[in-house]
Amino acid sequence: RVRSGQQSVTGVSAADDGNSYWRVRGRTAAVCERGTPVRCGQAIRLTHLGTGRNLHSHRFASPLSGNQEVSAFGEAGEGDYLDDWTVVCSGTYWARDSEVRFQHASTDVFLSVTGEQYGRPIHGQKEVHGMAASSQNNYWKVMEGIFMQPSEVFKVEQYHAEL
Repeated sequence: RVRSGQQSVTGVSAADDGNSYWRVRGRTAAVCERGTPVRCGQAIRLTHLGTGRNLHSHRFASPLSGNQEVSAFGEAGEGDYLDDWTVVCSGTYWARDSEVRFQHASTDVFLSVTGEQYGRPIHGQKEVHGMAASSQNNYWKVMEGIFMQPSEVFKVEQYHAEL
């Protein structure tokens, strides 16, 4: 198999793993003001807080399952258009306590984690990859983090939406 050589993205069971924090940002080349709610159907980037690399996918096979590789790419939060993911959720906005899916904007795979586990040097960590079909393996939920208060524009929009 041909592999990209980019940094692997893995999954762990611990919800409070400090290496599992990602920052939600606007899609590549877009401005996203802090505190702006994320709409269902909106394209975003997820930037790893520890490395400054973006969640990325491309048409390479993942090393364990043979699905589509998901990697960490770029420097200081800047990568390319293959870092863009569409938020798939119900309702108008991505709600903090709701389950969500992330669909790769360029290749349409869903960000997924299944049972394949790595050996050394990252023993027990699960392979994160892209799957063509939606399933229980590609639901995600925010477990902890820093949540920004909605902007004033959002509060006004919510008020008028009820009229």
